[in-house]
Amino acid sequence: MEKKIENRVMDYWTERIEEFGKVRKNELKDGLAERWCDVLEKYLPAQKPLKILDVGTGIGYFCILLAKRGHEMTGVDLTPVMIEEARKLADNEGLKISFDEMDAQNLLFEDESFDAVISRNLTWTLPDPERAYGEWFRVLKKEGVLINFDANYGSGILSHKAEKKGAGNEVPYGHTGVTHELEKENREITLAMKISREERPTWDTAVLKKIGFSFCTSDVHVGKSILGELNDPAAPIFLVAAKK
Repeated sequence: MEKKIENRVMDYWTERIEEFGKVRKNELKDGLAERWCDVLEKYLPAQKPLKILDVGTGIGYFCILLAKRGHEMTGVDLTPVMIEEARKLADNEGLKISFDEMDAQNLLFEDESFDAVISRNLTWTLPDPERAYGEWFRVLKKEGVLINFDANYGSGILSHKAEKKGAGNEVPYGHTGVTHELEKENREITLAMKISREERPTWDTAVLKKIGFSFCTSDVHVGKSILGELNDPAAPIFLVAAKK
């Protein structure tokens, strides 16, 4: 029986947890952390503390950054080893953050639970990103804000121009520990997703408006401003933000 795409995604990130975790931990100690926070707080509501949900939290990078800035953070991820690593990292940082295993497309929270929902490099891995956006809308309070960072990874692969940025133990951003087999699996997963054939972030903003967000905007240059030369020109990071 063919493995479900969700299980393939989970297995992929389970295989990459050790080296992926090293890169994210390096980001915590680098100037990148401040640049990520500056962009996030540009779009977040002004009051503090905010109750924020980080969907696809990975090892809890955004949760750590924003908890240090006084926000009440909750992180969810489909991959158990990511949640386990996130809890360890939060403990090491002396932070109280709630982490749970959860499907981004089927959140287990009550309606209007959060002031903001944030995400990074997740929607490209989802079989039904429109459903996920609907769930994120549901759990947002009125006037709540959604901030999503992602990239046109499918377009990059299809153009045959995407470059994997190699990263050693001290590099603050990039791909490390990606074997030939994992690179092949990444490509197959990406191309299996319908979202990889959409024009993004135009598709994202159209979906968000259809769901009911009252204000939607995008920034296709945000990756360059945060990552500089580490931003992949074939699949640059973009941002979509919306208010309920």
